[in-house]
Amino acid sequence: MSTVRVPLIAGLLEPQAYPHPVAQVVLIETHISWVLLAGDFAYKVKKPVDFGFVDFSTLQRRHDFCQEELRLNRRLAPQMYLDVVAITGSPAAPRIGGDGPVLEWAVKMQRFRAEDELGALAARGALQAGHIEALARLVADFHAQARAHPPDPGWGSADTVLEHWLGNFEQIADSGLAEAQRPRLQALEAWTRQQHARLAPLIERRRAEGFVRECHGDLHLGNVVLMDGQPLPFDALEFDPALRWTDVIAEIAFTAMDLERFGRPDLAGRFLDAWLERSGDFAGLALLPAMLAYRAMVRAKVSVLSAVQAPDPAQREAALAQMRACLALAERFAAPRARALAIATGVSGSGKSRLALELVEHGGWVRIRSDVERKRLAGRPALQSAASAPGQGLYTAARSDQVYRRLATLAREVLHAGYPVLVDATFLERARRDALRAVAVDCAAGFAILAVDAPEPVLRQRVLARAAAGADPSDATIEVLERQLATREPLGKEERDCAVEVDTSAPIDPSQLAQTLLDRALAGSPRT
Repeated sequence: MSTVRVPLIAGLLEPQAYPHPVAQVVLIETHISWVLLAGDFAYKVKKPVDFGFVDFSTLQRRHDFCQEELRLNRRLAPQMYLDVVAITGSPAAPRIGGDGPVLEWAVKMQRFRAEDELGALAARGALQAGHIEALARLVADFHAQARAHPPDPGWGSADTVLEHWLGNFEQIADSGLAEAQRPRLQALEAWTRQQHARLAPLIERRRAEGFVRECHGDLHLGNVVLMDGQPLPFDALEFDPALRWTDVIAEIAFTAMDLERFGRPDLAGRFLDAWLERSGDFAGLALLPAMLAYRAMVRAKVSVLSAVQAPDPAQREAALAQMRACLALAERFAAPRARALAIATGVSGSGKSRLALELVEHGGWVRIRSDVERKRLAGRPALQSAASAPGQGLYTAARSDQVYRRLATLAREVLHAGYPVLVDATFLERARRDALRAVAVDCAAGFAILAVDAPEPVLRQRVLARAAAGADPSDATIEVLERQLATREPLGKEERDCAVEVDTSAPIDPSQLAQTLLDRALAGSPRT
């Protein structure tokens, strides 16, 4: 850091530098900024650095980026981002606000407790599925409203994506601190180039279709805080619009990657499931493995930059250990996944949707849910009731045929994206089950049936309770259940050969069930 700047930051550690009550000032330092926690507020000062991907080298640039940071973050956290304020006085005795020449600029924010950041919650085991699902819905809605069609023709293009992907490798190599990891980095870079060559047409097509939007840009767990019980993203990426204008899949990949980094693949699955349920963007999954690896490499790069700035050997080694862990994560994302399609079949109240969600958590399956897709096709929110008499409204035979065709199309997309897929629908008719088996055969994927049931009194009790709660996409009533029980077609012998039958009124080990279902799909399904 510049010797001119260090006295300024030291001066800002004094309570008298602030125009409001301050008992003590706490400094938090990152590789590109200083954050001063003072009383009820936080002041973010940008470092005069130029790393290529971020250039804060002049006072004017730092002021401009402070203004941009305010604009961007007020989209998601207006209650937190308050103003851009001048720092005046002298480096030895600076003052927030006041008269005289401007020494520096700062973004003024409402202070929050560091222990409420989602990264901190994850580190101490306090992050809950409800937090993650709420964040996923918030992000999906934000993406739907964010500006589309970037003003620069290069932002979000296949060439720019490759530049960003390869830039991580270049900066890690330039640091001189990762020589021992060269073989791993070379293998990952080769895989990255191969993925880009394969995915470039899809990247361009999605850009043309409006999936490149002005996103948050840096949506890892350390940039989301739990405020009033709800997740609040902050610290949107302001310094490079080419990094912020990105495919929405690249955005959610950062959050999912970070959940994996904290050892919570179950919550990563829940996050992806909730985002897909809200957005319906299953077609984007083909980009996800490469984007997950890219985000892991971003964290590896940041760790290396932190190691470069580390003041002592212990901190440097800790940062390099983080870099190595992120490389291992990228390698895991680059590994192929099982190619399998399973269907969860059962009447209303059987518990198949709850069980399917547990398999998302414990087995890495991507879930497609008929209740949600039925509403989506009708242009309705998932939780908006469409209850009607059996066979009427959204539940006519023609509507149901449309829904099952949609499920088959989405299952095919997920398989082509390289993920195992679990289709959650009643599948009471043999013909509908056979149609999904045909998709698996056509895609050279394994096939299995998760046959879910419970005693009839339990089924009736669950349907009544769910209808009363009104917090589920299912519109099933007791009348609907009775009709399903009377008309469902039992599994045939060849279906039972690839089925895993579950009674949800008894205890279930979801991890074991996830593995059993995958084994059954890969071992027992026809491939011709």
